[in-house]
Parts: sequence; C-alpha cells; structure tokens
Amino acid sequence: MPDVSALVITLMILGLALLLLFSGLGIGFALAVSGVIVGFLLWGTVSWDLVVTATIEEMQSFALVAALCFIFMAMVLEKSGIAEDLFDSMHAWFGPVNGGLAIGTVIICTLFAAMSGVSATGTMTMGIIALPVMRKFGYSKSIVLGPIAAGGALGVLIPPSVMMIVYGLISGESIARIFMGGMGAGLVLATLFILYIFIRCRLSPQLAPALPPEERPSFSKKIKMTKGLVLPILLIVAVLGSIFGGIATPTEAAGIGAIGAVICSVVNRRFTWKGLWSAGLTSMRIMAAVFWILLGAKIFSVVYTAVGGKEVMMDLLGGFISQPTLLLILFMAFFFIAGCLMESIAIIVIFAPIFLPIVSIMGWDPIWFCIVLMVNLQMGFLTPPFGFNLFYLRAVAPPDVTMGDIYRSVIPFVALQAVGLALVIFFPAIATWLPNLWLGVQ
Repeated sequence: MPDVSALVITLMILGLALLLLFSGLGIGFALAVSGVIVGFLLWGTVSWDLVVTATIEEMQSFALVAALCFIFMAMVLEKSGIAEDLFDSMHAWFGPVNGGLAIGTVIICTLFAAMSGVSATGTMTMGIIALPVMRKFGYSKSIVLGPIAAGGALGVLIPPSVMMIVYGLISGESIARIFMGGMGAGLVLATLFILYIFIRCRLSPQLAPALPPEERPSFSKKIKMTKGLVLPILLIVAVLGSIFGGIATPTEAAGIGAIGAVICSVVNRRFTWKGLWSAGLTSMRIMAAVFWILLGAKIFSVVYTAVGGKEVMMDLLGGFISQPTLLLILFMAFFFIAGCLMESIAIIVIFAPIFLPIVSIMGWDPIWFCIVLMVNLQMGFLTPPFGFNLFYLRAVAPPDVTMGDIYRSVIPFVALQAVGLALVIFFPAIATWLPNLWLGVQ
C-alpha cells in the first residue's frame, strides 16, 4: 500500500491541476500554479528555488529552437503555393480513378506532415484547396471531409512532429529516434486511409466519380505538372535526410527546413516581407504558448516527483505489473478517453511523467511506447467534443457543410486509426525497426 500522506498530497496536486484546467485556466498556468501552491504549502519559500531551477533548465533546451523553426516552416509553407502545385499534380494523375482526388489529398497531407510537423497545416490547406474541387466533381461529403481531417492528423505522427519534440523534451528520449519510429507508423496509417478510399469508391463509384474524359490532361501534361512534387520532396529530403543520415541534429535540420521553406516561397513567387513577418509573428505566438505549457509541466513534474507521486502511482498500479497486456489496455483506454476531452499536448505534459516510470519497469521499448501513444492521441484530433481537426475543417468549409457532416465522415477513419494502433501494438517493428537500424541494433 502507498504511504497515506504521499497519496493524499499526490491526489491534492493532481486534483488541483485538473480543477484549474477545467475551470478554464490555460494548461501551462494550471500546472504551474498547482505545483507552486503545493510546493509552497509543503516547503515554504524554498519551493521558489525549484521554480527558478525548472525555468532555467527549460529555457536552455535546444529542442525548443527546433520546435520554433518547424512551426515557422509550417507557417511559411502555408502561403508558399506548394499545396496548389501538389494538388494540381495529384489532380492530373489520380483524377481519372474513382476516389482519386481523395487519395491524392491523403498523399498531399502526408507530404505536408513531413514538411510542417503540425496537423492544422494539412487540414486547413486541403480544406481550402481540395474540398471545393472534389465537391465540384460530384464527390460525396462523406468521402471528401474524412480524408482531409484524417490526413491532416498524420502531422502528429510523421516527423518533424512538434508533439514528438514535446514528448522527447519530457521523456529525455532521442528526438531523432522518435522521428524514425513515427515515420513507419505514419506511412502505415496513410496506406490504410488510401486503401479504404480506393476499395469503398470501387464498390460505390457514385460516391467519388472519376474525372470525365474532357477534364483529363494528356500524358505529356501530367509529366509537366509533376514538377509540383520537386520542391516538397527536396525539402523533405533536406530535413529528414539530414537527421536520419546523421548529418544534422533535429535542431539543425529545423533551421534547414525554415530556410528551405522561405526558398520554396521565393521559387514559387509567393515571397513577401509582410508574409515573412506574419509567419514569424504567428510562430512566436504559438511557440510562446507551447513554452508556457512546457514550463508549467516542468514545475508540476518537479513538485510531483518530490512529494513521491511517481512512487504512489507505481504502488497503485503494482498489481498489474504481472499482467502487461491488461496494463497496456488500461493505458490505451485512458489515453483515448483523455484525447476526447483534452488537448493532446496537455495530455503528454501532465501524464507522460506519471506513466513513464511504469513503462521502464515493464521493460517496454520507450520508442515503441511513444509511437503507440502518438497513434492513440492522433485519434483525439478526430473525436468529439474537442477534436481539433474537426473544427479546423469546419472553419474553412463552405456553409453547406455542417458539423454533423464532418462527424459522420470521420467515423470510418477513427476506426482505421484504431486498426493502425493495433498493428503497431502487435507488430512493434513498425515503430522500432528504423530506429534500431539507425543504431545498428539487429
């Protein structure tokens, strides 16, 4: 049995944090305030030293620079014209196939995930560009909305995912290895989405008609339009290739990506100083919010650890140590429910420090567990009431698209995400093969 006093204090700090969170206070402030209050009640002014130390440690992390540069890259790419060129290429090659434009949309979202690291970019960009075109050619709402929302969510899994950077900061795991693990899982999910669209539209072609012959470009024009793939592929190779090849750290690769995004906008004649300033300002605002969340999590984690919270949690879950399958099911159920109710970064910063010691005791591969967690949390982007991609899509969709339409369209894709989660759980090599290969582990 856990020590009663430690259990009471643990419940107090967790309860206070959740109370402040659900009262409407920002996640970073809720965590910081709960940590500071409990620390002050226990140790008086000595707790301020913990706060100062935690702040200094967090500010010295180079991974924060990587997150800022990747966010900036996403903001610049959003206005660079790459999305339009990509969609023109996919329109030419996949349009003659039933559901081809939806398949092309998933592919574009996958590429955007590999260039931006956030889910909002692919979802909103494709909502603006692809949605009207697919509707124009008679695509059903159910086969239009789901691929955009689900494809955008791949930004959580496919590197350079900002959420993976946050997890790496908290867990201490190699961000490069986490990126490699996410690549396999992300491509598996993208493949599942594409296969579902292809099979469903083959069985029910009226859902997504093939382009009429007069709308289909000639082969020579298709080849010419393929040039839209050149810049995205070069940028992805420059960023991920430099990391996976051991040439650059994630932070250095993020700098390469930021510069590369600006070059892409110049090449596409979309560069303006006003746009650059806007991208930089938006990036700083997003990063400031992320930093406060991480700082609050650091303060909370320091106090939580000092009062014996991790030991309490391990004592409470000790009965499941001999039943790893049941424990993993409980973890996955908990994170799925939390993903329906909370923002994913908040879930990571609050609960990862609590569960990571148990992961270590169970002997689970930390990279595998991270990817399993990311696949699980990705589902939260499509599940109400707080599925962010649902609201991103609604914000850019035409007036005739209702939230009900969006909810119904994502149901099959949430099921596919669950299938992807099961695949990563039962076949860990999906997440661990590439990181282990990079380390030379057989």
